[in-house]
Amino acid sequence: MKRILFFMALFSSFVACKDNRQAQQTPEIENFEYMVDKFYDLQILRYRVPGFESLTPQQKELLYYLTEAALEGRDILYDQNCKYNLCIRRTLEAIYENYPGDKSSEDFLNLEKYLKRVWFSNGIHHHYSGDKFIPDFSASFFADAVRSIDAGLLPLQDGETADDLIAKLTPVMFDPAVLAKRTNQAPDVDLIVTSANNYYEGVTQAEAEAFYNNMKDLTDETPVSYGLNSKLVKENGVLVEKTYKVGGLYTEALERVVGWLEKAAAVAENDKQKEVIETLIAFNKTGDLEKFDEYCIKWVYDVDSRIDFVNGFTETYGDPLGMKASWESLVNFKNLEATERTVKISSNAQWFEDHSPVAPEFKKTDVKGVTAKVITAAILGGDCYPATPIGINLPNSNWIRHDHGSKSVTIENITEAYAQAALGNGFAEEFMWSDTEIARHNKYGYLTDNLHTDLHECLGHGSGKLLPGVDGDALKAYGATIEEARADLFGLYYVADPKLLELGLVPDMEAYKAQYYDYMMNGAMTQLVRIEKGKTIEESHMRNRQLIAQWCLEKGAADKVMELRKRDGKTYLVVNDYEKLRTLFGQLLAEIQRIKSTGDFEAAKQLVETYAVQVNPELHEEVLARYAELHLAPYSGFVNPVYEPVVKDGKIVDVLIDYSEGYVEQHLRYSKDYSVLPTF
Repeated sequence: MKRILFFMALFSSFVACKDNRQAQQTPEIENFEYMVDKFYDLQILRYRVPGFESLTPQQKELLYYLTEAALEGRDILYDQNCKYNLCIRRTLEAIYENYPGDKSSEDFLNLEKYLKRVWFSNGIHHHYSGDKFIPDFSASFFADAVRSIDAGLLPLQDGETADDLIAKLTPVMFDPAVLAKRTNQAPDVDLIVTSANNYYEGVTQAEAEAFYNNMKDLTDETPVSYGLNSKLVKENGVLVEKTYKVGGLYTEALERVVGWLEKAAAVAENDKQKEVIETLIAFNKTGDLEKFDEYCIKWVYDVDSRIDFVNGFTETYGDPLGMKASWESLVNFKNLEATERTVKISSNAQWFEDHSPVAPEFKKTDVKGVTAKVITAAILGGDCYPATPIGINLPNSNWIRHDHGSKSVTIENITEAYAQAALGNGFAEEFMWSDTEIARHNKYGYLTDNLHTDLHECLGHGSGKLLPGVDGDALKAYGATIEEARADLFGLYYVADPKLLELGLVPDMEAYKAQYYDYMMNGAMTQLVRIEKGKTIEESHMRNRQLIAQWCLEKGAADKVMELRKRDGKTYLVVNDYEKLRTLFGQLLAEIQRIKSTGDFEAAKQLVETYAVQVNPELHEEVLARYAELHLAPYSGFVNPVYEPVVKDGKIVDVLIDYSEGYVEQHLRYSKDYSVLPTF
């Protein structure tokens, strides 16, 4: 099950609430340099860490240790994404730093851009679509460049020469047919064999499913997440799990993660937080999934600490079977003022559940432990870096969520960075139907985007229940899309509810229309800028948004609830009836919750394949052309701030923050300071 929301990260990178946001800027924001770099379809931003200076010395020390633990797992993700990623990155970095030829040549500059893209995607496949990207420099230039530098600087295996390295990497990098898709979700193919990720080796989809189905006991009310922290391989004809743990797979990096976590535990804010960290350490040392569940439960109940973190094998988007987790980390601290908003939402969780439009048998009768907060990100790591979510709800285990609850966060300093970087870029004027929609967005957009994130993470993912005996993995490759659609629809349905006005979260009942229009315009049209011509939609969040938009366009057509309308040769979304649109959201939410609760795989497949995958080629070409005129990058990522401890008499007495590090400088430094895994 999936817990990360990317919608606002997508939309706010295009359009900002110019009037309100500019009026609210402080001199500190105005003088902050958000933009760092831009290449291909990507832009690199900085984010501020407001409130860091007000933390206590102990909190800063704790945060510093946790940020170091976050960075130590970087190479794990590279290797999980594809077995050749570390070799390719290390080879390219060696060329970039040591090439004796003309570094102003077109080939070398294209190599630099390719390396930047590899850093952004944590490998050779696009971070969002999963398609392999092909270098703009030639294979012959690559071969010459490899041969031109000292072989001792290359990631050569025992007995291997530079020519051997070239022969090994050339088809992987330059042949479009080799390892073409990081995570394949196409129907009616072997999803494991056709995926380039490194979660399985020598194993078919049928073998993997049988292997894990034999482990599962569907009568177990507290099942562990089988396969979460392991690679499944075939050795001498026998399937074997290689567990990620100290002494096991990825031990070199995990030993260092544990070392920093041990330092963090020694300066924890309280005993409960210390116990959380120590339990995570125990999980990393043993690989025991029951210990992981114990850690998750303790983490859920730690609601008083100001500093918080995610560290380890968390989300399963990268596995086509939705079981194996990628390594990620996010270190943060609570935004005390903004958290008042999410507290109001989470404290009314039972009301929202009771009034949901889904069938009674699929609702929770006793919503437990829903806590929510607005946070300030301090460091991004692994699968949260450079591209990051703007909201998270964890843990993912259904039974832990049911019995103990969950924690939801909205990362407001990241949403601020997106909004500030997008000021005045012309996106709204190009794609919104009229001045009415633009004015409404400028007035309410930032507020309702954040509210939708809060509702999605805090309540949407935590709502509903599986019926007894339903396997949480029953929806297989469609599970992520269905889960994200469920949470998005919950947020969309309630962002228009008078309850938000009663709670003081919106100024009036016009505000929700900004979110409805923004969301549906994005799902029906503008997110297509992220798709290459001729491609279908494969990323789960994009599928979710198109599913909702296309289903509502179809079901609301008779009443003209909304439509795609032409004007001056351009297509626009027009919403004619916002109240009826909310009704459609409720109807679709009810059906998707039924699918989730009953594990109805065929219904999930029908919904996703009918509404979420295919792209209208004429509309797609139009959107791409209009967007190209704006010269915008559809994807954004970040550089992290640098934390420097101040040491006196052998003890850390303060930590300073520096925002000046560049994109290239940061990644080269990370590759030197946090890269201990073997190349293969």
